[in-house]
Amino acid sequence: MSNSEEAGASQLKGKYFGLFVCFVLGNGCLFSWNSMLTIEDYYVYLFPKNHPTRVLTLVYQPFALGVTTLLTYHEAKINTRRRNLTGYTLFFLSSFAIIVLDVATKGQGGVGAFVGVCVISAAFGIADAHVQGGMVGDLSLMCPEFIQSYLAGLAASGAITSALRLFTKAAFENSQDGLRKGAMLFFSISCFFELLCVLLYAFVFPTLPIVKYYRSKAASEGSKTVAGDLAAAGVPAQHDEQVEEDPKRYERLSTKKLLQQNMDYALDIFLIYVLTLSIFPGFLSEDTGAHNLGTWYPLVLIAMYNVWDLIGRYVPFLIKLKSRKCIMAAALARFLLIPAFYFIAKYGNQGYMIFLTSFLGLGNGYLTVCVLTEAPKGYMGPEQNALGNVLVVFLLIGLFSGVVLDWLWWIRQPTPGGAPSSLICAGIRI
Repeated sequence: MSNSEEAGASQLKGKYFGLFVCFVLGNGCLFSWNSMLTIEDYYVYLFPKNHPTRVLTLVYQPFALGVTTLLTYHEAKINTRRRNLTGYTLFFLSSFAIIVLDVATKGQGGVGAFVGVCVISAAFGIADAHVQGGMVGDLSLMCPEFIQSYLAGLAASGAITSALRLFTKAAFENSQDGLRKGAMLFFSISCFFELLCVLLYAFVFPTLPIVKYYRSKAASEGSKTVAGDLAAAGVPAQHDEQVEEDPKRYERLSTKKLLQQNMDYALDIFLIYVLTLSIFPGFLSEDTGAHNLGTWYPLVLIAMYNVWDLIGRYVPFLIKLKSRKCIMAAALARFLLIPAFYFIAKYGNQGYMIFLTSFLGLGNGYLTVCVLTEAPKGYMGPEQNALGNVLVVFLLIGLFSGVVLDWLWWIRQPTPGGAPSSLICAGIRI
C-alpha cells in the first residue's frame, strides 16, 4: 500500500463505529416523542375530554415545522454543533420534565397538568426542529451510509417503543396504577437515551477520523456550519484565510436554486409522508370493528408498521432506486394503498390489515432512504447541508398535512367511546 493510500485509509477510520453512533443519534431524535405517543392511552385516561391523542400532535407539529423552516432559512450561518446539542439537551430536559410533572400532580390529571403536557409537547417539537434538520444536513455532506444509519435509528425508536409498550402492557395490565407505571418507565428510559445522545455527539462523534475528514472537506469547500465541530475535534479552521485569497471559489448555489434543481425530490418526500400519515393512523381510525386481538390490535399494528419501516431502511443496502423518475413513480404508486386500505377495512379481516400496514411501513422506510441519500450527490458540502435541511422542511410539511387529514377522518366518523384509535401513531416520523 502506498503512502497516499495509507493516509486515505487512516482518514476514513472509525466508519463502523460512526455508523453505530449515527444509529443511536437517530434513535434519540424521536425516542422521547415516540414515548409520548405510545403512552397516549395513559393520557386518554387522565384527560378523557381533551382528545390528547390528537391535540398533542397538533401542538407538536407547528413548532417542529415553524422552527425547522426558520433554521433552514438561516442554515448557512448556524453553528451545527450548537444546534444539535441544543436539540438533544432539550429532549433530555423535556423527558425529565414529564416525570417531574406527573410526580408533582400525583397522576391526577386536570387542566393544569394537561397544559403542562402540551407545553412539553411543544418543547419536543422545538427540539426535533433543531436535531432533525441539523443532523440530516450535517450527515448529508458525509458518506451515504451515515445518513442511512441515522434514518434507521429514527425508525428503530418507534420499534423499540412499540416493543416496550407491549412489554409494559403485559407486565402492568392487571396491576393497580399500571398505566402510570408504564408511562414513567418509558420516560425514565427516554431520559437515559437523550443523555447518551448528548454525550456521544459532544465528545465522541466529532473526534472520529472519518467525521473529521468529511467536515474538513466541507470546510475547504466553504462551509461555515462545521466550524464548531472541527474546533471541538481540535482541527484548526482555515476557511476565512482561504476565502480572502479566492472568494469566488467558495460561491455556492442559493437555497432557492437548490430547491429548483431538486423539486422532484422535495415532492417525493412530501408525498411519502402525507400518504403515510393520512392512512396511519388517519384511515385506521375508521376501522372500528371487533377483532380477535381485542385491545392488542392497535399495539400489533404499531409494532408491524415500525418493524417493517426499520427493515425498509436497510433494504437499499441490497437494492436501491437511483433513478429520479423511478423514485417519483414509486411515491405516486403508493397512493394505490388508499383504496386498498378502504377495501380491506370494509371487507377484509385483521390479517390483511396487518399486512397492508406492514407494506406501508416498508415503503415509507425504503423510499425515505432512497431520497435522502441520492439527493445530496454531486454537490459541495455547504450545498449538501442546505439541501438536507430543505428536504426535512418538505418532510415536515407532509407530516403536518397528514395530521390535518387525520382530523378529517375523525370529523367524518368519530371513534366510539371517545378513545380515538390514533394511539397507533407511535413511530411515524422521518
